[in-house]
Amino acid sequence: MRNTFLACAGVVLTAAALAACGSSADGNDPEAAGAKRPAASGPAAPGPSTTAATEPATPPSEEPEASGEPEASGEPEASGESAPAATAEGPKTPADEITPATGTFTRKQKEYLKDRVPKGMDPAAVLQTGQETCDKLRYLVKADRDTAVGAIVTGEIPDAKDAVAGLCTQHQDLVDEAAYGYPDGKHSGKNLRPGVYRSASPTTDCSWRIEGAGGKELASGASGTGKSRKITIPGSAVTFTSTGCYAWLPEGGEG
Repeated sequence: MRNTFLACAGVVLTAAALAACGSSADGNDPEAAGAKRPAASGPAAPGPSTTAATEPATPPSEEPEASGEPEASGEPEASGESAPAATAEGPKTPADEITPATGTFTRKQKEYLKDRVPKGMDPAAVLQTGQETCDKLRYLVKADRDTAVGAIVTGEIPDAKDAVAGLCTQHQDLVDEAAYGYPDGKHSGKNLRPGVYRSASPTTDCSWRIEGAGGKELASGASGTGKSRKITIPGSAVTFTSTGCYAWLPEGGEG
């Protein structure tokens, strides 16, 4: 279920990429842009090849020799260099020098960009990353709230905490709840918090196991239905292992 939501979110927000960038120029709140991060990296629509057989094939004896240069593809060649990530290490642009090419940034946008823009990088690109995060959360929470929280728990939306704090505070409850959740994997020691949890967007191969001292099994189970299940992690638990359940969220919002 989560894969469908995330895939649909990517398609919906591809068309919204330019709109999200525009919000930094006209001063509008980034959440007005749309419901998910406008990813502008979708593949181009396939079309007829420019080398369609409209010309006779070159006879073998007349084939041109390889020139050693790449054949023109009709698209600009990749330079081999990519823009530095917003969280890249290195010197950052001073806050008082962060300005958009056109228009102005809002106060919230300036706060978000502080200490995030690497030297020489367009601040609008950094801002767009945060706006896309907010848009994605907005889309997911409308489709299925547990999937939205689970995406934060599992790290599928790694920058959610900062984006929400700076650009879309209305989603702070999602981040707060995610802080008490568990992604698939093995959890032990101080990472365990007693309480009741529900699985968020589990697969049909969801299984779990709770162990106490000495590896004693306290509880275990599996679900092949893909429907949410509830478990209780007791205070005596030493390890909790989950596979195929995606994420476990605390009942009542916090564990």
